[in-house]
Amino acid sequence: MKHKDLIDIQEKIEKEISETQNAIEHYKELTKPIAPENAIGRISRMDAINNKTVNEAALRKAELKLNNLQIALHNINDDDFGMCAKCHTQIPMGRILLVPQSRFCVNCAR
Repeated sequence: MKHKDLIDIQEKIEKEISETQNAIEHYKELTKPIAPENAIGRISRMDAINNKTVNEAALRKAELKLNNLQIALHNINDDDFGMCAKCHTQIPMGRILLVPQSRFCVNCAR
């Protein structure tokens, strides 16, 4: 992989890490416990609990993405960076820029 491409990928990963960290902070705010003394009504309370569950799933997904982005950033200078972990072919640059934490080409990711 070309040096310029690696710099572009590194910048993309760092940007994604920053955005994901911000999203995690936002989700943490949304997943705080719902106090039982809040007088919001039974249906509204059930809706709030449902929304909390959805946000907890989004938080877990964002934390996993952050972890994978950090691993990708750590491995960016490895010789096999950008190679599919399954079929060992070069992952297209467009895919790496769209999903920098991906370890698989489009075909193997299916």
